[in-house]
Amino acid sequence: MVKYNPLEYIPKQSFFLKSFLLLFGVVLISSCSTRKEIVYFQDYERLPNMAAPEDFVAKIEINDVLRVDVSSMDEELAAPFQLNLNNQSAGGGGGGQNAAMTGYLVNSEGYINFPVLGEIYVEGKSREELEEELTTVLREKYLKDAVVRVRIVNFKVTVMGETGSSVIDVVDERISVPQAIAMSGDISYDGKRDNILVIRQVDDRLTYETLDLTSVDIFQNPYYYLKQNDIVYVEPTYRKVKSAGFITSWQGLVSIVTTAFSIIVLFSR
Repeated sequence: MVKYNPLEYIPKQSFFLKSFLLLFGVVLISSCSTRKEIVYFQDYERLPNMAAPEDFVAKIEINDVLRVDVSSMDEELAAPFQLNLNNQSAGGGGGGQNAAMTGYLVNSEGYINFPVLGEIYVEGKSREELEEELTTVLREKYLKDAVVRVRIVNFKVTVMGETGSSVIDVVDERISVPQAIAMSGDISYDGKRDNILVIRQVDDRLTYETLDLTSVDIFQNPYYYLKQNDIVYVEPTYRKVKSAGFITSWQGLVSIVTTAFSIIVLFSR
């Protein structure tokens, strides 16, 4: 009869235990995020020596929808220059707008069709420039006390990826990449903070730029401020991409390793 010697099992058990602990440690370490991956503006000490971001002024583009309000002490005289909300054809210049997009559509040639004044070229102008232009014309010919206010009502940016995707309405027509990300719920631990992709249409072509939120250099990037219809995409980390595979999480990997260890120990007896 063969006797079981417990001393022969101890070395094997010790080897497998050490192997398991080593594998467990590797998996645990690889699943953790580092400070370099998570913290924003890590070199903030450089800020006092940096210039502030360049001032951003939105420019009117083709397919923008403009709201133009004309006011005067004499409301009756100002009425012909107001957009007819009951009949867009009275000056909408584009038709087909829904209630949220009521305004003057900038056509493919850069014009809007304004009541009384007719076609006005607006592409490439800022709101302030168009306001000044319309105010001058109206005061010279029609309303001596005319006050004009212009707004781009379809100024939106899209944020996608590891942030909580959203389409943001920008009321004041000025928004930066950090602001857009914060309004979308911030970047999760599974998002890359050093490779933020911004996609932008310039004329008839698409361009892109990548920004690094872990560095203050982002404040000097020309894409720091977003334009209307920009797309911001936050890429998932390698860890998140791998979690979409066969092993869906590091917890699942630990479970598999634990099971394998138990089987090895069982059959080594």
